[in-house]
Formats: sequence, structure tokens, C-alpha cells
Amino acid sequence: MKKLLHLMLLSLFVSLADAHAFGQIVSGRITDQDDGSPIPGVNIVKKGSTLGTVSDVNGHYQIELDPADKNILVFSFLGYVTQEVDVGKRTIVDVALSADVQQLQEVVVTGLASQLQGRVAGVSVVTRGRKKQQYQPVSQESYAKIEESGFQKVTKKPLSTFSVDVDGASYSNMRRYIESGSLPPKDAVRVEEMINYFDYDYAQPEGETPFSVNYELSSCPWNKKNLLLHVGLQGRKIEMDQLPPSNIVFLIDVSGSMSDPDKLPLLKSSLRLLVQHLRPVDRVAMVVYAGSSGLVLPSTDGNRKDVILAALDKLSAGGSTAGGEGLKLAYKVAARNFIEEGNNRIVLATDGDFNVGLQSNDEMEQLIEEERKRGISISVLGFGRGNIKDDKMEIIADKGNGNYSYIDNLLEAQKVLVSEFGGTFFTIAKDVKFQLEFNPVHVTEYRLIGYENRILDDEDFDNDKKDAGEIGAGHSVTALYEIVPAGKKGTASGLKYQNSQPSEVALTSNDLVTLKLRYKKPDGFRSQLVELVVKDEPVALEATSANFRFSASVAQFGMLLRDSDKRGSATWESTYDLAVNARSDDPKGYRAEMIRLVETASLLDTPLDN
Repeated sequence: MKKLLHLMLLSLFVSLADAHAFGQIVSGRITDQDDGSPIPGVNIVKKGSTLGTVSDVNGHYQIELDPADKNILVFSFLGYVTQEVDVGKRTIVDVALSADVQQLQEVVVTGLASQLQGRVAGVSVVTRGRKKQQYQPVSQESYAKIEESGFQKVTKKPLSTFSVDVDGASYSNMRRYIESGSLPPKDAVRVEEMINYFDYDYAQPEGETPFSVNYELSSCPWNKKNLLLHVGLQGRKIEMDQLPPSNIVFLIDVSGSMSDPDKLPLLKSSLRLLVQHLRPVDRVAMVVYAGSSGLVLPSTDGNRKDVILAALDKLSAGGSTAGGEGLKLAYKVAARNFIEEGNNRIVLATDGDFNVGLQSNDEMEQLIEEERKRGISISVLGFGRGNIKDDKMEIIADKGNGNYSYIDNLLEAQKVLVSEFGGTFFTIAKDVKFQLEFNPVHVTEYRLIGYENRILDDEDFDNDKKDAGEIGAGHSVTALYEIVPAGKKGTASGLKYQNSQPSEVALTSNDLVTLKLRYKKPDGFRSQLVELVVKDEPVALEATSANFRFSASVAQFGMLLRDSDKRGSATWESTYDLAVNARSDDPKGYRAEMIRLVETASLLDTPLDN
């Protein structure tokens, strides 16, 4: 009996010890008190500590606490009243946050310089007769200047040619600005990247072509007299276990500028997510650069996650930025471990500054292009604020047949590095180009929305030596054209010395536009042609798909953020309504998040003189 009692006490002690060792797992869902919708990106921190997490796109969170402590969780998010909750012994803690409109209004009126510790400063500008608070970085962030494309007269320029773009960095960077309480700089907003941040419900491809082509034609929401043509490509989805093996080299910036919490610490947490999903057939190496560059992890099998994570955990920030030398070393490591018919890729993770090393941007671009031809791609992950060299990072990814993503939180890291792993790292079609020929009988003028830095000369379409964009497994690409129908007054003046005569096909057919695409297989050198015709048969806006209406709402959002003179009748309210009615199936909450950003941006755009 005594022995049995001893065993029972021992078992109870072990159980209690195990419970303490594993901690108190607390989970729950965070919602808006007014409408019950989930709130993604809420900061959840244990009071008096640095332990914390963020809610996912469906408002869910989970955190492990020490049951021996007095655990108070603090829930905070811009535009909502902060809540503190005494957890006690509970394991489920749901929270409904109430909107704090006054807080946002004060942000607009007083500025955010003090709240953001000198990182941004308010500058009052006049827009359409009203004052609007526009915040610009005091720091060293840089963005390529974007001259918005205007309308083209069909009789003068019947062809529109451009390269695809699947980057999403502009959207997450824009989100970072708005969630920090400011509108983004105009040139930080690339409308096509905002549109292509989202997945659309396009049909999967059939046959040998690696993507499907989808289109819709309807009235333009911000200019009812015009038409809006929506063209979408859907890359073939490939299951993770069917993807080719990867030879990945992490090229990690550990210079002094990376010490902030939203830089190297977030970078390490993000790459941990990717490492957890590596397969035994994958290989990972790690190169770092600061005052000098070095190999901190030789190419290692993907199933040795403990070794990879240990090398990642040891990284710390300090020194200048020898980016050029790091890049050269990363390419050497990738070449040494090259996998035939595999995914050979460098993943550059940085706040964007390459200030020591290669003598010029041209030299760096030449190196990247040469290695691209050898089959080694490069993708870029941007982190942090204050030092983002957006223009340089975009060029690196474009020249290296890769993607450029901006990681502002762990949810974005999950999206880019886990959920969209195939699209981010595995190319199914390269050098993908669009060329549209408009029928002058049915179209007076047109304009491509966004893609300003992807425009190609018309003769580049048939030139297989001309580099263009890539489509990854499962990626979708969407382009929108605003069209002035024949018989409607356009914006361009007439021609004095020429008068193009339409052909018999133009006169006798109902063709609105002929759409051509060229692409190469990932290991190919000769392009293949896809061609189809869009008829002049628009449907009512209400009859269009959620894809059409939501992409149009994103375009409106981008035009409002850019204060575009092409935005027509678009307002924050009409953008919100269009997006809400097109939210459709949104399992991960990305569309709901954009709707919330539109609401917040409208408050930040409130006139100061009310």
C-alpha cells in the first residue's frame, strides 16, 4: 500500500512538473466589437515582459505562458482601444476590441513625429482644395519615381507591350505605413503590385501551357463612360512534395542598421518558418555580410533543421554593409552546390542598403544577370523601416529572375515563405510578356493601370533575348486596362500629319482587342506564343465576378493613395463599398484586411480644417 501511494505521489509530481514545463497555452480570437469581424495583426504582449505574438489573418492567436506567473495580456492595434486581460487559469481568451476613432483623428491632426520617435514627420500638402496630412520618411528610404501612364490614342499607338510582375512588396510596405499612422509616399505605391498581392479564383490551366488566361469586360467603376478590361493569368499549382529539390543560399544582412526589432529579429523568426518546411531533398547554406562577408553554414540537408536553426539563432547585427562581397560569395556557394533541374536560388534578406563592395549598381546588375543565365536566381526579402532601398531591391529581384517581398510582420512571412512557397521559389514560366492590339473601330484610347516600370518596346515582344518577368507555381498575375470606347470623347488631341485607316477585319469584326502572350519554359531559350481575342461584349458591373470587382477596388485604392488624376469619381467610400461587395470567399482574411486599411486610410486623409 505504501509503495502504491509512493507511485501515485510520484506520478502526480511528474504530471505537475510536465504541466509547468509545457506552460499554459492560451489561445483565442480577436474581433471588432461593432461588427464581429476578425482583426489580423493585433499585438498581444504579456504585461511587463517582451513575450508576445500577433493575431493571424482570421484574428486567432496562441501564446505560451508560465502558469506560476501573474499573467496579464495586453491587446493593442492602431485605431482600437487597448485592452488588458487578466488570464488567470483560463486557456481560451477571446477579445472584442472597440474602435478608437478619436485616436486616429488625433493622429491626423497632430502628426506622428513624437509617436514614431522621430522616424516620420508631417508635411501639410494641398490636394483638390483640401489639406491632407502626408508623412514622408525623415530617414534614408528611397523609391524609384513613378510617372503614371496616361491614355494612349489607338490610331497613334495600337500596341501595348509589358512584362508581367508578381511582386507584392509595395502592398505590404503600404500597409506598414498605414498601420503606423501615415499615408505612404506616392512613389512607394505601385498599383500593379497591390493588385497582384491577392489570389484570384481563376481556373487552373489545362494542357501543356503552364498558366490559364482569363478575362472580363465591363464598365469602369470610377468612370462609367469607359470600359474596364480585366486580364488574369493563373499559374499551375504544384503540391509541395512534387516540387523540384531546392539549393537555397540565405544571404543575410547583419550590418549595424539591422539591429532594430523589425529587422534582424523579425528576419530570423521569418526564416525559421521557412526552415520548418524544408524537405530532406532540399539544401540550405547561409552567408552573412557586414564589415566583411562569411559562410556561417555550409550547404546542409533540409532534414537537419536543428543545425540550420542553430546557425540562424547565433546571428547578431554589427558593422558596415559589405553587400557586394556577400553577393559574390553567395553565388559561389550556390554554384558549388548546384542541382541540375532543381531550384537554385539566393534569398537576400536585408533592409536594402549595399554601401560597401561592388563599385557600382551596373557592376552588381551585370553579376546578377550573368548568374541568372547560369540558372541561379535571386529573390529579395525587405525588412524594417528607415533604411529601405526599395528601388535597388526591386532591380535586384527583376534582374535575377526572382521576387521582391517586403516582410512587415510574421503573418507576411508565413504568406510569402510558407503558404506561397511554390510561387516564391519555383518558376514555371519565364520571360512572360503581354502584347495587346486594340481595334480602332471599337477603341479610341486606352491606358494600362500600373506596370509603369515594366513597359517594353513593341519590338521587344518577339525578341527572345529580352528579359521579362517570371510566374511561379500557383501564382496569379492580373492586369487592368481602362478603355475609352469608340464614339466617346478621348483625352488625346488628333494627329496633324497622319490618319490611320482601319483594316477590313477591324471594320467587319466585333473584336475589341487581340491579346498575345509569350513565355519560355524555365529551362528554355525559345518563347512560345498564346493568342486570343476579346470581343466588344461588356457585361454589367453587377454581373462580373468577385475577381473583377475586387481587383478594381484595389486599383481604386492605389489611385487614391497616389492622389492620381486618373481616379475619376473614386472615393474612399466607393472603394470600400466595391471591396466589401467583392470580398467573396476569403479564408485567410487578406481581403478583409485591405478593407480595414481603406477605412484607416480614409481617416488619415481627413481634412485638417474641419
